[in-house]
Amino acid sequence: MHLEASYKASITPEPVKTIMPMTEAVSCQIPPACAGMRLDQALVELLPTYSRSRLQQWLKTGDLRVNGQIRRPRDPVVGGETISGRLILDTETVAIAQDIPLSFCYEDAALLVIDKPAGLVAHPAAGNRDGTLVNALLHRCPELALLPRAGLVHRLDKDTTGLLVVARNLSAHTALVAQLQARTIEREYLAVVNGLPVTGGKVDAPVGRHPVDRQRMAVTPGGRLAVTHYRILRRFRAHTLLRVKLETGRTHQIRVHMAHIRLPLLGDPVYGGRLRIPPGASVPCIETIQHFRRQALHAERLALTHPLSGERMEWRVEVPPDLAELLAALAEDAGHTNE
Repeated sequence: MHLEASYKASITPEPVKTIMPMTEAVSCQIPPACAGMRLDQALVELLPTYSRSRLQQWLKTGDLRVNGQIRRPRDPVVGGETISGRLILDTETVAIAQDIPLSFCYEDAALLVIDKPAGLVAHPAAGNRDGTLVNALLHRCPELALLPRAGLVHRLDKDTTGLLVVARNLSAHTALVAQLQARTIEREYLAVVNGLPVTGGKVDAPVGRHPVDRQRMAVTPGGRLAVTHYRILRRFRAHTLLRVKLETGRTHQIRVHMAHIRLPLLGDPVYGGRLRIPPGASVPCIETIQHFRRQALHAERLALTHPLSGERMEWRVEVPPDLAELLAALAEDAGHTNE
């Protein structure tokens, strides 16, 4: 695929406008399910848009307090404690604004909904200092530099396509984070997996860093709560199209959970395992499968409550051309048309 190269070619760096810091009031309770966790770990669950190091710093300075008292990040929690504070939000996004094309499904004063293409990284990081979704957002809306992660309240992996929501101001950001915590933001994906499950199901298995390879995630006893629901949409000869719904949103969650139940995503370069070719498949079908070099995962549906109007809103986007071509090839191989 040459998507990433095309993004890089269109970059025009611009400085991010300087915006004065603002504050955000926080008031929440630690749920009983977090009992026994370190305080900073529990806060990552409650306030997922902030990094653990940032939360630790706010605890140490007293900007975040537990039952009105200063507590250490390593102190254990029992559940039911009240977390309160007024957080100073400096410019969190250290990135330049870049003119990178984006496809917008919806836009108003509070929200942006984006149809993210494959090959676009969400955040600047080592190896991807620019050419990311954050760089593109800062070009479109420079004021997003003030918000945590430039207003992104959830993310998609580099080669996962589909819907993402971005908050455009602090009140919308706070409301969307609250919806994520309450699990009222609905996210549904289409996934092509290797294998033929008998029925749909649910994966309830904690996800955390791999104990050996820190670049990977894994199902691990010390991981964070992660729940994924899936159902069968179509069976092919060696693959299955699933509709997957996230109950939680951990890094690589769908990819890790599907691999954990031995249904890895087709094309996944990290968790996909051995390439599976249907016996006796045609040359065009074999070539289509072999040339699909990313995880076959698409965020098709997003539903949430608008933070200003209170209206329940929903968006759907079609699968991108490469995934449509893959599904057509698998359907033809299986002897039926792609509806």
